[in-house]
Amino acid sequence: MDSALIPFIAAGLAFATVLVAGLGMAGYFGGAGQAARLRERVAGGPTGRSVESRPLFDGLRRAVSGAFERLGSKVAPKDADEADRTRKALVQAGLRSPGAVIKFQGTKVALALCLSSLFLVVRSFTLSDLSVSLTCFVAVGLAALGVYGPEVWLRRRTTKRRLAVANELPDALDLLVVCVESGMGLDQALDRVCHEMRTSGPVISAEFKLLTLELRAGKGRGDALRGLSERVGLDDLNSLTSLLVQADIFGISVGRTLRVYSDAMRTKRSQRAEEKAAKLPVLLLLPLIGFILPALFIAIMGPAVILFIDVFARIKM
Repeated sequence: MDSALIPFIAAGLAFATVLVAGLGMAGYFGGAGQAARLRERVAGGPTGRSVESRPLFDGLRRAVSGAFERLGSKVAPKDADEADRTRKALVQAGLRSPGAVIKFQGTKVALALCLSSLFLVVRSFTLSDLSVSLTCFVAVGLAALGVYGPEVWLRRRTTKRRLAVANELPDALDLLVVCVESGMGLDQALDRVCHEMRTSGPVISAEFKLLTLELRAGKGRGDALRGLSERVGLDDLNSLTSLLVQADIFGISVGRTLRVYSDAMRTKRSQRAEEKAAKLPVLLLLPLIGFILPALFIAIMGPAVILFIDVFARIKM
């Protein structure tokens, strides 16, 4: 490739980068318009915000969303199994909009173009002596980072959400046991738990709310519980839903089943805490060796080394 064409390519990619970044920022700051429309739809009328007071970037946000969807539709996986895996990962991360898969793929392509073009712009202005082969290598590496970076972010978001569910589930289960043993049905108990834990456990409350909505819509209890376990992907919740499905099939007391599982979860939580406490000395070993011991050696041996240096200097004199 001729090195004289690199500035023109960089200028074109810089224009695309600025355009995509501007559209992305407009879409981010214009997200309040969708929430306002949803509140108006739920309330059945305007909620105090007139049409003139809607965000100025509402149309631009829709344009950005459409651009990402069009871009993602061109690069979206054609294999149904791969698309289902991506959709399942997005659902477990809490991203459940209908076009989430296509927008996710479009975001990866946009990030790849933005990172590589930004590097080419920097190279054309400040690193002009960089070789063409190294330029291509770094640009391809940044494009790969833009493609695989969202995958890492998605896994971290999924892990964080599962951890939140794992921390909130024991309290929700205890409250569910109290509600069931007080005479409520399972559906009423789930609705009560999701109402009571809106502040202390928002993630598990949202999942239980969706479960109750599915049950009210006429979905079978077993299918709704299996859908709950698939949406979260947590082993403890999978075991709980399996127990509830079996109790519903065989006619076992739900209250007794929940109490037994609550005791088992409490024991497992204490064992998990003991395991983390046992791992703590091993985890502290690396900071101890890398940071504390060198400073300690310098503080203890430093004066002696300085004294030896002075003694040897006098001997030579």
